[in-house]
Amino acid sequence: MVQPPLALGAIILAGGTAARMGGADKASIELDGRTLLAWALDAVVDAGEVVVLGDWVRTERPVTFTREDPAQGGPAAGVLAGLDAFARPPARLVVLAVDMPRVSLDTVARLRQAAEGHDGAVLRAPDGRRQLALVLDAARLHAVRPPYGEEYGLPLHKLLAPLDLVEVPARGDEARDVDGWDDLRDLRTT
Repeated sequence: MVQPPLALGAIILAGGTAARMGGADKASIELDGRTLLAWALDAVVDAGEVVVLGDWVRTERPVTFTREDPAQGGPAAGVLAGLDAFARPPARLVVLAVDMPRVSLDTVARLRQAAEGHDGAVLRAPDGRRQLALVLDAARLHAVRPPYGEEYGLPLHKLLAPLDLVEVPARGDEARDVDGWDDLRDLRTT
């Protein structure tokens, strides 16, 4: 018997090199007494299944850990590897970088609402940049995925280019990410 798709799944991208942080494991870095991964998991608490792209770390809720193959293939390869790791395919998919601790359940709800009638929605920073906080139609993502092996090193914006994505303006610090130790320090003082 074929199971119906999961209404909402989530992929947390936590497998980057963190070069500006000396290779630190961003998922385990703490902000206000909680790991960045814990903050990300709070933002996707409505997801029926969560896949984390990165090395295993202890979590407060069940998740599936996986890696793109070969490793360090970039966000597009990570998203597609995450999509393939779901036990039940999701209809909608939240994609969130682990280093965006101010993305909340409310942020994801706004993205989900904006995505209705479109292929998805993406959080837009005040400077106009698209952030790694998205909601996507999983079937449409499958439809635009490149042939196997061509996703390695593919820029995420090229993977998503054929999709009809609505931009959702960030509120407050939602678009802030932790690219370096200074960013973490600045988030601690806000």
